[in-house]
Amino acid sequence: MAFSRAVSLAVLAGAVATMVGCANRAPIPLAENFELTVQPKVRSAGHWELVSRDVVAQTLATLERAGVAPGTPLHVALPPNPSAFDVGFRDFLITQLVQSGAVVDQMPGQALDVTYHAQLVRHNSERPHFIPGQFTMIAAGLMAAYGLRHEHLDAQLAGALGLAVAADYGASVNSGGPTHTEMILTTTVARGGQYVARKTDVYYLENADTPLFVRPSKGVNMKVVSQ
Repeated sequence: MAFSRAVSLAVLAGAVATMVGCANRAPIPLAENFELTVQPKVRSAGHWELVSRDVVAQTLATLERAGVAPGTPLHVALPPNPSAFDVGFRDFLITQLVQSGAVVDQMPGQALDVTYHAQLVRHNSERPHFIPGQFTMIAAGLMAAYGLRHEHLDAQLAGALGLAVAADYGASVNSGGPTHTEMILTTTVARGGQYVARKTDVYYLENADTPLFVRPSKGVNMKVVSQ
């Protein structure tokens, strides 16, 4: 009897080991979400100005850390075949640089070259509209803290969590939610073919606003290529 039981246990242990081994193997990598992040949406020319402020502030700080002498002239070049965004964004950049005390030359020469590039990316997959945010996380934290000491408050806190979810959903709706179109905006400062400062950010765009960011080409219809 003891021998039979030992055999049974050995078989069971082997089966469990086999199952564990299978669980640790898969034909392809499993999918998982990235950590919770937020991404601004550019919805107006006023937002272009806000983006330019951020770009100028970080660019000047990078130049200072790189040891570029204060007062070194800069020249902001307009991209070829500029879009409506390109034209407006250059004006905002120049204005923000001048107001920040930078020296900006109208013509290229001995100045550092400031260039920027807006790349549009179009996603064809569905865009999830709601991701829990700060209201939900704060309420969930309170629920965990109070629930340990005052169990009779669980129902009340669950109700608060529901209201927090509604608040987050409302905030997401007010932003218009994520879209299928994004802009990768890169600003570069170079000198003699060498990068001195560089900044890249990603923004959501309303799909209907895409033509504002597409550079026109003669004889070619304006469109965004799916990537």
